[in-house]
Amino acid sequence: MLRISGQKPTDFTRETISDRIEERPAAPSTMRWAFALTWFMRILAILWIMKGLSAWAVILGIWTPAGQFEIRSTGYQATIIYFALIDLIAAVGLWMASTWGGIMWLLAIMSHLILAAFFPGIVPTSGATMAAFVALILTYLVLSWFAAHQRQ
Repeated sequence: MLRISGQKPTDFTRETISDRIEERPAAPSTMRWAFALTWFMRILAILWIMKGLSAWAVILGIWTPAGQFEIRSTGYQATIIYFALIDLIAAVGLWMASTWGGIMWLLAIMSHLILAAFFPGIVPTSGATMAAFVALILTYLVLSWFAAHQRQ
C-alpha cells in the first residue's frame, strides 16, 4: 500500500497492467472470449506438456532402446533437444495464460511445421497432424482476435 500526498492508499498489484489474460480488467460482455481463450490455452498447455515429455522420453531412451538417441545424427539430436525445451516452456506460458506463452507456443508449433515440411526424415509428421496443428493455430488466432476486439 502506498499513500501519495494525502490520497487514499492504493493497491498497485491490482492496478498494474499484467500480461496475464485473466488478470486484465474487462467488461462483462468480453469475459466470454477471454474465458474461452484462457481455457483453450490451458488445454493446449496439457497437450504441449505431453509433447515435451515425449521428446524427453526419446532422449532418455524410454520409447527407444538405450543408446539409440546418441547414435542418431547431430541434426536429429538438436531437433529433439530443441522441442524438449521449447515445448515445456511454451506449456508453462500457456498454462499461465500469458502473452509470452502464446508467442512461445506459436514459435514451437511453427518450428515443428517448418521442420516437418523441409526435413521429414528428422521430424516425421503425418498430414493429419499438420492439419490439426494448422487448425489449432487458426483457433488460437481467432479466439485472440475476438478477445482483443471485444475489449475495445
